Formats: sequence, structure tokens, C-alpha cells
Amino acid sequence: MPEPLAGRVALVSGAARGIGRAIARKLAAAGCDVAVNYYNSHDEAEALCAELAARGRRACAIQGSVGVPESVGEMFAELRKHFGRVDIVVSNAASGVLKPAMEMSLKHWRWCMETNALALNLLAQQAVPMMATGGRIIAMSSLGAARAMPGYGFVGASKAALESLVRTLAQELGPRGIRVNAVSAGVVDTDALAYFPNREELLANFAQRTPAGPTLSPEDVAGAVYLLCLPEAAMINGHTLVVDGGFAISG
Repeated sequence: MPEPLAGRVALVSGAARGIGRAIARKLAAAGCDVAVNYYNSHDEAEALCAELAARGRRACAIQGSVGVPESVGEMFAELRKHFGRVDIVVSNAASGVLKPAMEMSLKHWRWCMETNALALNLLAQQAVPMMATGGRIIAMSSLGAARAMPGYGFVGASKAALESLVRTLAQELGPRGIRVNAVSAGVVDTDALAYFPNREELLANFAQRTPAGPTLSPEDVAGAVYLLCLPEAAMINGHTLVVDGGFAISG
């Protein structure tokens, strides 16, 4: 089968599990060599690299905290050593505190904003000098950027900031031939969803209200990222692509 992204190098943050892992697999299947960023999940990251290597791809696991400038610098030094360049960056790693806004602190605000929004800018600052024309930077957002969800206030605010930053970076980097977009996913039953106190309610509500079907998989989200990486997506820039099976339009 043809490999439309053959010869490209991709960095996926938070790639050891869930949606990030699905993205890494999808890009590798399309021809990319992959840098698998992780924070705590060393064994899972190494297992994914072994899996991708078995498919004939170059892959390396790179530890780092995406919201810390020094750590991101070290990540890209390691990436440069392995690959020498990068063509695709997917800012997928995320974290946050799930509590009512009235119970949140400055520390919680900084945690959400730095890990979920600032990280995109830190990754872009390091990646762009290593990117050629045709590069792609893709940020992973969520429906909480535009919708009020219980206990999701600070995370949602960070995702809204992320989408705004995507538009700014798209404007700044567009003349250099680098496209910056976001993918906003609906409810996906990953390990991260287990931290939501209303997990079962979220899944049931999504299943009931989604015209395209009751479940959304990590692979569905990875497919959207893949589409934005294709040469045919060269004029899609500063856009947030919603992947939710129609949930958000269902009232």
C-alpha cells in the first residue's frame, strides 16, 4: 500500500497511551518515523517503539514534561540526535484538575494552562527551526473549550486558550509553509476518562446524542490528525477540526 507520509518524522507528545498511542500508530502506518514522548509511562513508551520498529519504522522514546521549557529543550535535543529534523508535531499530552472552579487555586490554574496550552508554544518554538516547508503542528483540544462541563472549568479554559494559540501560530507560521491546526475530540473512553467523577454519565450522554454512533475511538481521533498531515490539507490552517460523530450539533 502507498505510504503518503513516507520519510516524515513525527513527534507525538503523551504518546504512550490512549489517543496519543493511536496517533503514533496511525502516522507510522502512513510512513512516519516517530518520536514517542512520555512523562511517566516508560514501559508503555518502549513497548510502542518496539511495535513500530517491528513495522520497519525508526522510533525512539523521549521522556519530558511538555509544560516545562527546559524539559522541552532536552526533548528536542534528543530528537535532533536521533532524527536530525521533525516534520510533524502533535501536542497531545494533557493534564489538569477536575474540580468546580470555586474550589480551584492559582497552582491549579498554572498546572492546566502550562501543560495544556503553553506546551504548544514551547513545542513550536523548538520544532520550527527543525522544520521545512510542509511541516505540520497539530494540537489536541476538546469540546470543553467551547462547552461548560461540570468540574472541567480550568481544563476547558486551557483548551480554549490552546485553540486561540493555534490560530495565532497558524498566522505567524503560515508564510513559512508550516500549517497549525487543532483536533477537538468528543468523549473517548481512555484511561484519562477514568478520572472524571461523572465518567459513566458522560459516556451514556455521548452514546445517546451522537448521530454517527454510540462510541468514539482513539483511532477515530487519530484519523483526523492523519488527514491534517496529508499534502491535500495544505490550505487548512488555523482550523479546529471537531471529531465527535455529530454530538455537538445535537442540542
